[in-house]
Amino acid sequence: MNDRTPKRLDQLGSVARGKSRHRPRNDPSLYGGRWPFFQTGDVKAAELYLHSFSQTYSDAGLAQSKLWPAGTLCITIAANIADTAILGIPGCFPDSVVGFIADPAQSDARFVKYYIETLKQGMQNASRGTTQDNLSVDKLLTFEFLVPSVQRQREIASILSAYDDLIENNTRRIAILEEMARRIYEEWFVRFRFPGHEGVRMVESELGLVPEGWVIRAFDEIATFTNGFAFKPEHLGAEGSPIVKIKELKAGVQADTPRFAGSLPDRYRIKHGDLLFSWSADLDVYIWGDEDGWLNQHLFLVDALGSATPPSYLFHALKTAMPSFRTRSNGATMKHIKRSALSEVTTVVPPVQVAAAFDQGVGPLHELVKVLSRKNRNLRTTRDLLLPKLISGELDVSPLPEPEALAA
Repeated sequence: MNDRTPKRLDQLGSVARGKSRHRPRNDPSLYGGRWPFFQTGDVKAAELYLHSFSQTYSDAGLAQSKLWPAGTLCITIAANIADTAILGIPGCFPDSVVGFIADPAQSDARFVKYYIETLKQGMQNASRGTTQDNLSVDKLLTFEFLVPSVQRQREIASILSAYDDLIENNTRRIAILEEMARRIYEEWFVRFRFPGHEGVRMVESELGLVPEGWVIRAFDEIATFTNGFAFKPEHLGAEGSPIVKIKELKAGVQADTPRFAGSLPDRYRIKHGDLLFSWSADLDVYIWGDEDGWLNQHLFLVDALGSATPPSYLFHALKTAMPSFRTRSNGATMKHIKRSALSEVTTVVPPVQVAAAFDQGVGPLHELVKVLSRKNRNLRTTRDLLLPKLISGELDVSPLPEPEALAA
């Protein structure tokens, strides 16, 4: 630690809020153009680099904003406090995000990003407000960074970013595999171009023309939907298995995920690879890809009732039916699906041999997704263990193994 110098963020590079001067913000003429517009949710979802964006600016939108260069570190200061990601491409972002451009003589943007992870709790505490949490630039600049030489920063960042690069690569592979499986499902069960379809007559049904011998069933006729346990504040601890909520469905088990070490009926236990349906707020279906845990309320654990609806088929059938479930959701602020919707929304169920053939073809894709998800979990765990020790200088970078060796 003797070689480390205390510096503020503005001594390591330039710091400014994203520009968003337009009023009203919902002016449609500002959006839909060619300029990437990264929002706080995009920053939170990114592992290291920002490439995916949920909105774009038009030329008019860009005129009242700013195009930040690739390599800019984005730091959220509202909603999700102190989430960080680095622009992989030039883009814009709102004033709820602070942009940091590293001075190459003083800092490495990746090192600063990882350092902020060690300060995140303090930044969140500093942001507590009476109405809405907000981390101002002035508050951000009160935090001290004990930084080594730029060369040492780059060495530390290279080790940590190697983990993130592998995670991002695995995540891209997962997306490709999921898309392949989705297209096969649509070909077989939406367009009805399954193997041997040429010899099967189409007949009328309540869902339109379907292959003869196929039946229409409500989802509660082909699967069980077990609601999660209503955990109370006194149940939440730091030991035991993680409590899986909607947040964990999206981001996996995190350091701040509450855990429960007590005893509950087995129906509330979820395992890696289980099918989960979030019936509140998010309204979507997931294959659980993290460690075994406890099922929280607002989530259904979905189990097939028969061989004609294997999990691989059931997952895609639920995904395809989500628009129908969402039209039946209610709630002024947080949408949720009533259990009665499981009796109202229907799907077409194939003969057992067709379902088995689909599972034989798509099942391995899902299994590979599970393997890659497990590798990502191991990579994140190791990275998160190394991060504070590397940032503080407690651990030297030279004897560390390559992350590939720890990903299995």
